[in-house]
Amino acid sequence: MTWLAGHWLDLLGWGGSALLVFSLLQTRVLRFRVLNLVACVILVVFNGLIAVWPMVGMNLVLSGINLWFIVGMLRDRHRAAAFEVVEVSPADEYLRYVLRVHEHDILTFQPDLLWDPGLPDQHAFLVIHGAETVGVVLLRKEGTVGRVLLDYVTPRFRDFSPGEFVWRRSGLLRDLGLRTVVTPPQMVAAYYDRIGFTPRGDSYVLEL
Repeated sequence: MTWLAGHWLDLLGWGGSALLVFSLLQTRVLRFRVLNLVACVILVVFNGLIAVWPMVGMNLVLSGINLWFIVGMLRDRHRAAAFEVVEVSPADEYLRYVLRVHEHDILTFQPDLLWDPGLPDQHAFLVIHGAETVGVVLLRKEGTVGRVLLDYVTPRFRDFSPGEFVWRRSGLLRDLGLRTVVTPPQMVAAYYDRIGFTPRGDSYVLEL
């Protein structure tokens, strides 16, 4: 029985340590914080059972820090003040740079993307968090219908869906005379059903 208890105690310690290391490999900030919190809690229990009190104290503090950040992230997740939407020229050099840097990742989610900044009735928006660009939305205007060409979020903010601030809260689309937004059919891992879009065939539609 003593050997079995020690065996499970070792597994608990190694499991918590492995999860802690795995959390550091995450690119998504919210996922990193959640996994790191779980790992710290496991290590609090493990170090408490073996009476290593400095490690218990350290992991309790880290758990509190992670919890504080998680609460803040969840609070800001749908808060308009957390993100800013800026319309830029379709030929803007910084927009070109962002698209070029994230080209491989973009094509993973929207393999059918075709973007020619020289064509008429195209609009580009950058989603900003602090001083960091976290998303790009590209549209083609067809009368009162906006056809989504790209709705991209950088990996760090993929748990937050910042593109929703373009659709629901920025007011920019109504100012362009749009009344309907239609998403592309080939988009991978679409989130639109969670923010008011209605499925229509292979696409999603939002009435503004």
